[in-house]
This record gives sequence, C-alpha cells and structure tokens, in this order.
Amino acid sequence: MIYLLITTLTWAFSFGIIGNTLKGLDLLQVADTRLLLAFIAFLPFLKFNTTNWQEKRQLVLLGAVQFGIMYTCYLSAFRFIPSHLVALFSVLTPLYVVLINDLRQRSFSPWYLLATLLSVAGAAVIKAKDIETNAIWLGFILMQIANVAFAFGQVYYRDWKQARPHLNDANLFGYLYLGAAIFTALATLIIAKQPPIPMQATSAQWFALIYLGIIASGFGFFCWNKGATQTSVGVLAAFNNAVVPLAMFTSLFIFGEAKGGTPEQLIRLAIGAALITCAVVLANRKTHT
Repeated sequence: MIYLLITTLTWAFSFGIIGNTLKGLDLLQVADTRLLLAFIAFLPFLKFNTTNWQEKRQLVLLGAVQFGIMYTCYLSAFRFIPSHLVALFSVLTPLYVVLINDLRQRSFSPWYLLATLLSVAGAAVIKAKDIETNAIWLGFILMQIANVAFAFGQVYYRDWKQARPHLNDANLFGYLYLGAAIFTALATLIIAKQPPIPMQATSAQWFALIYLGIIASGFGFFCWNKGATQTSVGVLAAFNNAVVPLAMFTSLFIFGEAKGGTPEQLIRLAIGAALITCAVVLANRKTHT
C-alpha cells in the first residue's frame, strides 16, 4: 500500500503542471517525451534473459495500452478542458478497475450501469458558460478512454505478475515503457504531424518534462503497478481516487484555475463532482457486497 500512497502524492501536481507550465507545447509531444524519459530511466534495470519472447511481447503491448493509449487520450483532453476537470474526469478509473476485474471473473452488476449514468449526469452539470458543450464532451470521452486503458493495464499487470512471483518488477518495466514510447511516437507523427520531441520547449518546460518523465511517469507508474500486485482489487480501486481531490486542489488554488470563476460555475463543479463521486461509491459498494 505504501507504493500507492507515494505515487498518489507524486501525481497530485502533474495535472496543474501540464495544464499551466507546459502550455504552448504539443501535448502528444509531451506524452512521448515523458514515456521516452521513463524508458531511459529504467533501461539500466532491464534484463533480457529473465523472460521469454512471448512475455516480452505481452509487456510491450501492455505498455502501449496502459501508458501509450492512456497518455495519448489523457493529454489530448487538455486541449478541450482545464486541468481541474481532467483530474475530476479521471475519478471514474476505480469503476473501470472493478468492472474489468469482474468481467475477467465473468460476473457483472447493474450497479455499474447506474454508476455510469450518474457520472455522465455529473459531467453534464459541470458545463460552464466559458467552455463549449462539444469541448466538455470531447474532454470527457477522451478521459474515459484513458481511464479504461489505465484500468485495464493495472488489472492485467496485477494478474500477470502474480502468476510470475519470481520476476522482479524493476527488470520488467522497461518493456512497458518501450511499448508506450513507440505508441506515442507514432501518434505524434501521424496525428499531430510533429517530431516526437518538443525541441522548442523552454528551460522551465524541460525541467517540468524531466520531472514528469522520470519521477511522475517513470518512478510513479513503477510504484503504482508494483503496489497493485500487493493489494486487493478493492484497495487498488480506492487508491485510484485518492489523487483526484489533491489534483483538483492544486490545479484550482495553487495553479490559480479558480480565479475568475463565477459562483454558478463553482456550484456546478461541486454538484457535478458529487454526482461523479456517487458513481464511484456505488461501484465500490458492489465490491464489498
């Protein structure tokens, strides 16, 4: 559990840094740079003789899904919504963690349908006057794709690693980051039509990228997936939400996104956040019944 707690504190500032310090950079370039730095950081620990080629391929593909698809959609959401809403819309990840685990166990509950409807209602309530309706929904949908990809990766890696307790996590993670970096590099070249690395970044932005790549991504994802192998699915789902209030607080009040907000917008945000939180509570109730 300590691994999940450390990562939660590390990630709290990431949303505000991306939405504010890295403004002006192509966000797919940001995604690829973070994952490339994470791969470089874990390259010295990578051992080629501990896994067979099938396992290596599984880990590379897993990294492309859990980190590559997740980052491509997650960072693209910043084009449409501010960072505190990106943080809020990530609150549904625990629902997907539990849902994916149950589907792998071939079980399902109607609570999930109600939770999904509540979350959509929460996104609708949040609609602010200075954000276009299409932008809200594009940001929301992108975040749900990111949430599903990240949730799938957590559950899959947990099951994969628990079936291979003799393997060391540090010797494996380079494969995940390799798959993720390849995916985001291709996404940057094809979608953004930009080189994978933002050479125009300022020194302050490079400092932020190094922090996000080596600490938040490299160290953070390693601790998160390692922690996932040592806890129950219920605990894993709960910790997925611990970062949300901290991230929203830092984005709104440390990075100043609350300034200029009208009372109506803040009330809408509070009500929408409450509805989305209720969605997660409903999903978590199912895990304990």
